[in-house]
Amino acid sequence: MAVPAIDLAVPEPSPLAQVLAHPALIRLGGAVAPELQPTAPWTLTDLQGRLCQLSPGPQPAVLSAAVSLVRQAQMAGEPAAWVAVGDDLVYAPDVAACGVDLAALPVVRADGAAQAGRAADLLLRSGAFGLVVLDLGAATGLPLPLQSRLVQLALKHEAAVVCLTRTQADAPSLGSLVSLRASVSRRRLGRGRYACRVEALKDKRQGPGWQWEGVWHGADGLA
Repeated sequence: MAVPAIDLAVPEPSPLAQVLAHPALIRLGGAVAPELQPTAPWTLTDLQGRLCQLSPGPQPAVLSAAVSLVRQAQMAGEPAAWVAVGDDLVYAPDVAACGVDLAALPVVRADGAAQAGRAADLLLRSGAFGLVVLDLGAATGLPLPLQSRLVQLALKHEAAVVCLTRTQADAPSLGSLVSLRASVSRRRLGRGRYACRVEALKDKRQGPGWQWEGVWHGADGLA
């Protein structure tokens, strides 16, 4: 079940008020709801002021990790927004099962990575959002000038910008301005229970190599 999303006009984006008036969803195939709260260094606070990239591990869990950040942001009273490239918009029950308030999560649909970056620029420039997720899907590349603006805005407003990509861990990152790049994967613990692991491939603050793991309950349909 999909709900209406907003197409960001080019070159002039839709007004922010219009974006906020249309909450939408992102498809979260195999969504998982966290059983344990994340601990440092995998917290929204640790990601503030940074451009981050999440890449799939052997058993991808990128969307699950990103939605857990949205939940953290909402619990902390920090508005979050989701910018998605393409038409693969959301499955409500999976996202809601993660504890996310769907009515408080605006979603913007963009036609490509550059348009997604401009949407994120608009959202961050408002100063209203503590977290902006860019679900780039199969899109490759995010122009460096856009990356630079996103980093500056993230620093100015103490916001986190998290890019979700399908780029494998051994492939180059989006660029040198990425402050944190992590690989996210899952492993089955038993019926309906999974461990989600975030492993830092690059971290300009903490240094690479750290890992965080939390336990999730699988959404309906996951054995």
